Amino acid sequence: MPAPLVLRRSPRVLFTLLPALMLLMGAGSSVTAQQLHRLIDLRGEWRFEIGDDQHWADPAFNDDKWATLHVPGAWEEQGFPGYDGYGWYRKSVVIPADWGEKQLYLDLGKIDDVDEVYVNGHFIGFMGQFPPHFITAYSQDARYQLPQYCLRLGAPNVIAVRVYDDQQAGGMLGGASDAGNIEGTVPAILEDIHPLVVDQPLPPMWKFSVGDDMAWKSVQCNDAGWEDVRVPAYWETQGHKDYDGYGWYRVKFRLSPSLDSRHLILFLGKIDDVDEVYLNGERIGKTGRMGRSEAYEYKLWRAYTIPPEKLLVDRDNVIAVRVYDAFLHGGIYRGPVGIVSREKYVAWEPYQERRGSPKGTIQRFLNWLFE
Repeated sequence: MPAPLVLRRSPRVLFTLLPALMLLMGAGSSVTAQQLHRLIDLRGEWRFEIGDDQHWADPAFNDDKWATLHVPGAWEEQGFPGYDGYGWYRKSVVIPADWGEKQLYLDLGKIDDVDEVYVNGHFIGFMGQFPPHFITAYSQDARYQLPQYCLRLGAPNVIAVRVYDDQQAGGMLGGASDAGNIEGTVPAILEDIHPLVVDQPLPPMWKFSVGDDMAWKSVQCNDAGWEDVRVPAYWETQGHKDYDGYGWYRVKFRLSPSLDSRHLILFLGKIDDVDEVYLNGERIGKTGRMGRSEAYEYKLWRAYTIPPEKLLVDRDNVIAVRVYDAFLHGGIYRGPVGIVSREKYVAWEPYQERRGSPKGTIQRFLNWLFE
């Protein structure tokens, strides 16, 4: 349970600044939203069954005897009146063979109350928390990056959605997406129409350990006994479900000769919640404050300038990323992840979310007001 909020400033300060705070809350966002385009409309018939069985995530499972429901829509209105509890949805969709270079997202809209999503049996993301520590996510958009490793290009792909409903309407309810710049309604498969294509992708498999030890930033750290995880992906989807706290990632790479002598940026996608990044043992960037979350850092793109003197040429470089997760999701969860030239990053950045959002300003004000 979080510590109770204690007002650090006098009530007079609060009432003096309240009009300005309300103005910020009502102002239009200065954030430029990610540009997403609908490629496949997933509205319509889905297979559905009440109950809970992890085997239902298996793409080979035969769901022919399941009910057919229209999505979006509450299951109570389609033959399951008064039902609260677990239910699974399944749908098969063909991903064209020439989509291998696209940055794809699965947008399922509002799901009441909690969901876990599997694509071809791969656990790709979740919203909310299942019992016994129930946390609803009914008001949030269930939108997940679709990793290429989990897709079958040119063939059917099975989407399986595990849902828990605590009360009233349950299931995949749809609703307008709040991302902006999205054509049509959900559910759908979307494409980022202004993707950042890194000049040198980093390896997809990294070393990972829970816990916290500053010696792990060192080049000499022996991580041979650490587990292998995919990056990007939530650590909850890779064996650390319900884990909140510290975790470290490490990976080695050699710089491509084509990038030598250029101004470079290390791009780490998005990280939940806060991070410190080390290159060959030296810190090159951070976002947020370790040991706490200010509720907006997880939405920020992580881009860190690489000082040329810290980069080794014709030798292995070691990247170590220290992450602190305060709540629910954790880890390096969204790509791309790699090395990009400054010129390419500058051309891409205007299409993406900026740091100076009103939400961030409001949060910093609240952090100042309370302890």
